Amino acid sequence: MAKAQTAEQSITGLAQGDPDVLETLTRMTKGTLERSGLDDKTFMLVRMAALVASDAAPVSYLANLGVAAEAGVTLDQVVGTMVAVAPVVGTARITSAASKMTRAGVLGERLGDLAGEIE
Repeated sequence: MAKAQTAEQSITGLAQGDPDVLETLTRMTKGTLERSGLDDKTFMLVRMAALVASDAAPVSYLANLGVAAEAGVTLDQVVGTMVAVAPVVGTARITSAASKMTRAGVLGERLGDLAGEIE
């Protein structure tokens, strides 16, 4: 049986993109695609728009960009979504989102490198 994490460990893990913490978040959202009635691509583009609007942390983009790519969402479609929501959320949120997506990519690369070192 796995040892339960302290609240501090969970928060730190979430901020750093800990796979166990991200898995917990993924389980929390299970079934929302089916309940939404949207197709996979539209669902993920709506999620990307929500991340932009809520000024989400890089780890949120890390968790969602991979799933979006698996659903067939292209980077051009993500950018198009950002353009579509820009008049509503403002340019500050758009530039913040772009920066956080970039940082999420770097975080993902570092986690991949770390996983390779562990194997």
